[in-house]
Amino acid sequence: MNEEDSEQMSLYLEQIGLIKTDAILEAEVVLLNTCSVRKKPEDKAFSLLGQLAIEKSKRPEMIIGVCGCMAQLRSKEIRQRAPHVNFVVGTGNLAELPALVQEAMNDRGFVARVGLPERKGNIVTELPTRHTGRTPKLKAFVPIQYGCDKFCTFCIVPTTRGRERSRSTEDILEEVKRLADAGTKEVTLLGQTVNSYGKNLLEGKVPFSKLLELVANVPGIERIRFTSPYPRDFKTDVISAIRDIPQVMEHVHMPLQAGSNSELKRMRRLYTVESFKEIVEQVRAEIPNVSVTTDMIVGFPDETEEEFQSSLQAMADIRFDMAYMFAYSSRPGTPAAEFENQVESEVKKYRLQTMIDFQTKIMIEENEKQVGKPFEVLIEGTSPRNQGMLQGYTREYRMMHFAGSQDRVGRLATVHSTGAQHWGLTGELV
Repeated sequence: MNEEDSEQMSLYLEQIGLIKTDAILEAEVVLLNTCSVRKKPEDKAFSLLGQLAIEKSKRPEMIIGVCGCMAQLRSKEIRQRAPHVNFVVGTGNLAELPALVQEAMNDRGFVARVGLPERKGNIVTELPTRHTGRTPKLKAFVPIQYGCDKFCTFCIVPTTRGRERSRSTEDILEEVKRLADAGTKEVTLLGQTVNSYGKNLLEGKVPFSKLLELVANVPGIERIRFTSPYPRDFKTDVISAIRDIPQVMEHVHMPLQAGSNSELKRMRRLYTVESFKEIVEQVRAEIPNVSVTTDMIVGFPDETEEEFQSSLQAMADIRFDMAYMFAYSSRPGTPAAEFENQVESEVKKYRLQTMIDFQTKIMIEENEKQVGKPFEVLIEGTSPRNQGMLQGYTREYRMMHFAGSQDRVGRLATVHSTGAQHWGLTGELV
């Protein structure tokens, strides 16, 4: 459930001679890479483990491993509920996968590796080892930071991923260069609070804006994106980098989470609605064609109808180009899970659908404003939505569908927008 970590796991297993298969029922080794941000992915993982138990009863030699955040958080429960699992491995121990699989092949019994890398003072002592033999691809994710120091009351990440730790610029640039040499044209820099990168590096402090500049200088990299910045840390140097560095895309995904200050305070989000709006206004003033997207949570504990309406009003005021919207999911071990006045499930469902409908109308209206304009698009392939059409994202992260030849895939093109939908734009190649 984490594309980047899953690719690394696959590479580690290829190191010991394993070959990927697309069919679980043919696999000798099955890894479940899990997520704990919300309850639903955990439920899906346990459901799949139940299905795999049936298959393993037929093929006892099958090796099953549970990886990622749920493994980090609930290894004992996994052992109890799914005794057919051979091992669990947490987020900081992916490099141990080859040894764990070989131990399982030798029937060494259940093993758990869930220790997190330490950070002593301001010095990073360990980072997850990353394999270098990645599959060539047009677009790639590059983690620049692990863990988080913000400790929002709803978030399990500091528990599952540890304290904030940055990779060295040398490591990041080496990985980006390898990707570019293999044909990658767009990289997305990943971090839980990506714009706080570089505070505790052994090489000295490296501002995130400087890292953007360094990555932009890698030959072959034509596009740079990043996610997700923390609002309080979004400074003018990053705005200037987006404005001035051609390879950095004019798109900012910045989580608001809630549109009332009282709710933000309960979430322990270290900004206000007013300060968030000021950042957006500054971004739009400096970068007129920028798109701004966000994350929103509804039904946070003790959320009143007035607070919910404040969130809708904030969305109306800011007019996000797109939003990921979620009903609050209680995560055991987080402060919010212990809050009184948890919002009822039906209320959360109603508010979520109301917000989705509200934001969809805004997205359609904002996309309609783009009709008639030319856009640079990185052509990614055939559209599954519109048969026979090509698709790709604009610099501003709007999906574009248009007619064209397959030999254009992997190249940049100018596309004239001719129509708008809630999901993006349709257009014609110029």
